[in-house]
Amino acid sequence: NLTSLILYAGLTICLTGCAAAQIGPDVIAADLAAIADFNQRYLRAINDGDSAALGALTTEDHVMLMPNRPPLVGKAVNVDAMRRAFEQFDIDETWNPVETEISGDWAWQRGTYKVIAASKSGGASHTSTGNFLRIYWRQPDGSWRMIRDMFNSDQPLPSTQ
Repeated sequence: NLTSLILYAGLTICLTGCAAAQIGPDVIAADLAAIADFNQRYLRAINDGDSAALGALTTEDHVMLMPNRPPLVGKAVNVDAMRRAFEQFDIDETWNPVETEISGDWAWQRGTYKVIAASKSGGASHTSTGNFLRIYWRQPDGSWRMIRDMFNSDQPLPSTQ
């Protein structure tokens, strides 16, 4: 019957199209590897004190959200803040990603961090540990860039007594 044939053909086309649109495990693995590589380059730039390299890894509208401070909005503002921090401190930072999710050209990652900031003027070093949440955006050339970065300390607030 013609109606059944048309329905069958339509269903076949729909299912074939839906299957083609699914992302395979090899694509997901490649994206996860690209984000892991991105993180290594970003951490290397932090630990080398290279604010220009950090700027190259973020979008123009990059926003960093830090505890007890207003957001740093825009690449230039973020690069300048990092440059000033690198003038004052030698930084040793590590990350431990806990989960990474990818949806098309967007990805987010949650994890923990540890930062040891040693004063270049000879003062005591300061260690901070906490949690981060980052959002990445795939660029037209296929590379990933950080567009949002948020972190908070998991250490108790100092006593006010």
